[in-house]
Amino acid sequence: MFFYVIKRLILAGLTLLVILFVSYLLLRLAPGDPTRSTLLGSDAASTQISADTAAGGRLNHAMRQKLHLDQPVYVGFCYWLTSAAQGDFGTSVTVDPGKPTVQIILERLPVTLKLNLWAILFTYSLAIPIGIIAAGKPNGGFDRTTTFIIFLLYSLPVIWVALVVQSLLCKGGYWPVFPVKGIESTLIAQQEWWRIFGANAMYYVLPVICLAYGGFAGISRYTRAGMIEVLGQDFIRTARAKGVSNTGVIFYHAFRNALITLITLFAGILPGLVAGSIIVEQIFNIPGMGSLSIMALSSRDYPLQMALFAFAGTLTLAGIFISDMLYTVADPRIKLNR
Repeated sequence: MFFYVIKRLILAGLTLLVILFVSYLLLRLAPGDPTRSTLLGSDAASTQISADTAAGGRLNHAMRQKLHLDQPVYVGFCYWLTSAAQGDFGTSVTVDPGKPTVQIILERLPVTLKLNLWAILFTYSLAIPIGIIAAGKPNGGFDRTTTFIIFLLYSLPVIWVALVVQSLLCKGGYWPVFPVKGIESTLIAQQEWWRIFGANAMYYVLPVICLAYGGFAGISRYTRAGMIEVLGQDFIRTARAKGVSNTGVIFYHAFRNALITLITLFAGILPGLVAGSIIVEQIFNIPGMGSLSIMALSSRDYPLQMALFAFAGTLTLAGIFISDMLYTVADPRIKLNR
């Protein structure tokens, strides 16, 4: 096990290196002048300013040297990688000029974490029981009904659902129950904690629903398929013949063996947990990681973009590594060294 872990860590490090180089290469190959966009801004009026003046030219040249854009791609990447290895991911150029990119990410991360944690909890707490019950009687009434409803929800675009629920259930709509935008209540701290908690929870309901409903189909169907496969095996019939109750057969014997598929899906949960949803965060004006990615991309903030790529790549590889480790917990027969 020890040598397997070391081998996987080395492989993950090499994979992350390739991911970062390809990301840096794509940023450098993207059309446009990043120093011009960072210096002059993105509005139409500012783009009319000539960058050929002496002061503008010197400033442009200094910015290109600072970002190592005057060097070949591989040289610029080596400069960035050397600084990143020392814990310096650079400072933001346009989103929050002069502020360390790591600090900007850490300020946005808690909002996205809370939002996605609730969405994942909501998704799994409903999808797994639906999949288990549907597997108990395949092609039965419950299975057919839930399959139709789940895939109907899965076919609805997130942007359409978010706009519909916002126009119907938010202030100014037909049933103005939830706030339109934001993520925190304006209640003063002197009020009762349960009032503050309830007011803040109202901001999370609609974004969590928009983030969660699309995952019902995949997780419930994977759970159903895994349970049907396990319930048809010989050891399940042996357990039933020994008098094990139906609940014991499903949850102790069948579900544990069906966890392999769900553990595989875990590899995508960790990066998705902090990546945020660009569409949902933009519609509900949530200052999370998704909206930060859009800001960094639209303003061509190279240091912040590379920091986001490094963060997302590390979490993706960490999710894959953790899921591999969890295989042995779910099924001791699995030997990773093999």
